[in-house]
Formats: sequence, C-alpha cells, structure tokens
Amino acid sequence: MSTKPLTPAATGPAFSPGEVWHDVNGRPINAHAGGILFESGRYYWHGQHMTALPTGAKYPPSAGNLTEVGVSCYSSADLFNWRDEGIALAVSEDPAHDLYKGLRLERPKVLRCPATGRYVMWFHYVRSGKTHAESYEAAVCVADRITGPFRLVKVFRADGNQMVRDCTLYQDDDGKAYFFYASEENMTMHVTQLSDDYLDAGVRWERILIGEQREAPALFKHQGRHYLITSGCTGWSHNSAAYAVADHPLGPWKTIGNPCVGPDARTTYESQSTFVLPVQGRPNAFIFMADRWNYANMADSRHLWLPITLKSDATIEIPWRARWDLSVFN
Repeated sequence: MSTKPLTPAATGPAFSPGEVWHDVNGRPINAHAGGILFESGRYYWHGQHMTALPTGAKYPPSAGNLTEVGVSCYSSADLFNWRDEGIALAVSEDPAHDLYKGLRLERPKVLRCPATGRYVMWFHYVRSGKTHAESYEAAVCVADRITGPFRLVKVFRADGNQMVRDCTLYQDDDGKAYFFYASEENMTMHVTQLSDDYLDAGVRWERILIGEQREAPALFKHQGRHYLITSGCTGWSHNSAAYAVADHPLGPWKTIGNPCVGPDARTTYESQSTFVLPVQGRPNAFIFMADRWNYANMADSRHLWLPITLKSDATIEIPWRARWDLSVFN
C-alpha cells in the first residue's frame, strides 16, 4: 500500500494490518467477517473459515464464497497470541440438512444471552445450491459453551419476510440485543430487537439508512452514543466506509461521513468492515476490524485491524497504521 505508518514500529507484539496473521501453532488465522466476545479473561474470535472455491462450484469467485468447513473459533488473553479452539459450527455432509456444505454462511456473530446463559450465533444464510435471489435468510444457532459446538435452531426471514444480507449482532448495556442487516436489495438497512432468549427477532424493528445502500455493519457505543460503521455495496471491490450515530440502536441514525482519513481512505485501506472490538480495561479503546478480501483466493484474505480515534467533538477517525500496538490508547 502507498500509505505510511503514523507511529514508529513497535518492538514487542504488534498488529500488522493486511499481513498474514498466525496462531500460536504457526498456522494462518482463518476467521473472517466475524466478531469477538470477551469472557473470563479471554477474547473469543468467531469467524468464517474461508477456503478456495471447490471444483465445480456454482458461484464464481466474484459472486461469493461457499462454506465448506464452518465457523472457526480462536481465543487469546492479549489479542496477539491466538489459540485455535477448533470449529465452533461445522457444516453437514447430509444433503438434506440446512447446513449442508456448499451453503453461503456469512458474517457470524456470537453473544452470550444473560437470560439463558447460552451462546447464540446469528449469520447471513444462503442455502446450498441456491442463489441470493432464492435464499436471503438469517440463521440462528445456540451452544452451551463459547467454543461450541453450536447447533442450528432455525433459518428464517426476519421481521415479516424481510430480505437478510450482510449483518451483525449488537448487545447494549441493558442486555437487550439487536440484529442489524442489509435488506431491500441492499438499499436500506434494518435493525430488529431480539427476544429475551436472543433466538427470535421482531420485538421492535426499524428501517434505517434508508436508500443509502450500505452493508457490512459494525457497531460500538461510547459515552451514551452509538456508532455504526458500514461499507458501500460493491461486492468484493473496495469502497468508502461511512459511519452514522444514534442515541438508541433503533435510531434515528444520522450519517456523518467516512471515518477513514488520508491516502487510501476511499477504499477503507482496501478492506471491508466486520466488527468493532472494545478493548477490556480501556474505556476509550476501540479497534476497527475489517477484512481485506482476496477474491482470487478467498483462503488468503487478510485481517486488517486499526485503532479508532475518538475526537473531542464526538466524531471518530480511523487513520492508517502499518504497525501498531495497544500503547496507542495510552
């Protein structure tokens, strides 16, 4: 990339956005378009296990990636050293199963439900052998342990048969959970409050970012204000991020603009948003998580994490840093 680091190279463990990241066993971390949950002193990272398209696959690389393995899970105490916890949700070898391999399983996110103590995963689902035009659905899974195994509860269209595309889960301070998803042919985003057990949608729901054509939602909350970062809708091609703010997850949301600054800001540093991670023990520390897709070989897609700058006027910025560590939050 043409961008330059804004801070000197760290001498200890550091993030190198866009490089190959390895787990503690030396294998590339394969957890894409996912999210991270902190529990009992460890961060748990769930994401798509990406593979090269299998021979004879119906979808060309430009149209998507078929899921042949499932959702992977990694854990870490420090965000730098990641242990492979295995496959938290595995695809099925049974053609009659809703999770038959070859489906499109995208943007899995996991929350712990305070009412049940169980872990709930939601993701965007396209049935094996179907196209997006035939299958725009959400899938819900549940597990007793954060590392799984998760089991499928149901596949459905949310909020009165609404189209479900790129999505995320968000849990507010009061324990209420919300499912954000691109809908209406990606022209408008929806947000729906989940039931107390987190297994159903539609307690309340709203249309937001109407007509703005946004996807890849990622949220965080700071000093009572919610921030929603999204990407444009250009498939695997890079585009400009944008963020919106609201006092409540259901809105109303006001779009502010691109949080990225400097060279390559218009392409989100050649990446697409997936999650915003609050760093434990640092109330003003948030990490923007994104994926740098390699649609010629999806298994070689890269992770791109950058610190979010919180400005005094309640706006945010995400500057490029070629190498950085948590000391940037000091």
